Amino acid sequence: MRSRARLPVAVVAGGAVVAAVVAAGAARDGEPPETAAPTRTAPVTRSDLVDELTVPGTLGYAARRALPNEARGVISDTRPEGGVVRRGEWLYEVAGRPVLLMYGETPVYRRLSRGSRGKDVKQLERNLKALGQDPGTIDDVFTAETEKAVEAWQRASGLPRTGRVDGEQVIVAPGPVRVAEVTGVKGARAGASAVTVTDTTLIVHIDLPVTNRRLVTPRAQVGLESPSGERVTGRITSIGSVARLPKEQGGGPTLDVEVTLDGELGGYDQAPVAVAIRGETRPGVLSVPVEALLAVREGGYAVRVVEGAGRRLVKVTTGLFAAGRVEITGTGLRAGTNVEVPGD
Repeated sequence: MRSRARLPVAVVAGGAVVAAVVAAGAARDGEPPETAAPTRTAPVTRSDLVDELTVPGTLGYAARRALPNEARGVISDTRPEGGVVRRGEWLYEVAGRPVLLMYGETPVYRRLSRGSRGKDVKQLERNLKALGQDPGTIDDVFTAETEKAVEAWQRASGLPRTGRVDGEQVIVAPGPVRVAEVTGVKGARAGASAVTVTDTTLIVHIDLPVTNRRLVTPRAQVGLESPSGERVTGRITSIGSVARLPKEQGGGPTLDVEVTLDGELGGYDQAPVAVAIRGETRPGVLSVPVEALLAVREGGYAVRVVEGAGRRLVKVTTGLFAAGRVEITGTGLRAGTNVEVPGD
């Protein structure tokens, strides 16, 4: 019986590289090569094989940003942190006058008055209508009817009735905002920003290693677990396309992935969470531990079947790698067949 060399071979299993010492070639006449290292046996099993991974995530509110301030004067009032501000409500006050929230995508970059034209006029008119003030036809022209609606809105909101709208009165956001941090100080002059806000929806952010990109798809369900053990499901709503290097050295590149929650998670606003991501599932397949695979001379893989005191090599076709196991098919293999694996 011929002895043979032993070579380290890298096997990709569930995204992680697992080093396995495997035979470089089989003996003549199909006899198994001699084994110098200690070995043990493991059974071939038939079960569902699931490619899944648990990664750390961070629970928090999405889209944190500082809102621009154009109001001049001393800050006279602020909202408590954690409060939600909706359309028409005040974010803070400067010199006793409220700075109000309206919805939209176009910032207030100029003063709007009778005769103004543009998409920002149409945005203003939509907000006035939603706040119960009728500006007439909603279009991109600031008319006398628009001016009348503005004056009525100003009166109802505690603003001077000027019939004009500018950035000292209004800040625009896509929807309701949550006050994350009050950066303006009562009694101090207002600066470039007085408040930092977020969206009102809790999300979980994941820095996903790019090697696990195959596991995530839009709208896929994931499992979430809080530090105190509460569990809830969530859905993947955003998958980044830019790979980023981690801030700490030693890790590989990651992608930004966001998950929205299907329910509350222990009442936390911010917390580290565990995220269980499930990828491909192969139901009812035969599998063996990854370390049972042997690289054969002609290419591909085999397993060494143990039958009493005898052994034989069986060439196999591999399928899904997951959870330290690999899906296999091969002649004569069935559940309960014992294969050789490296010893402990």
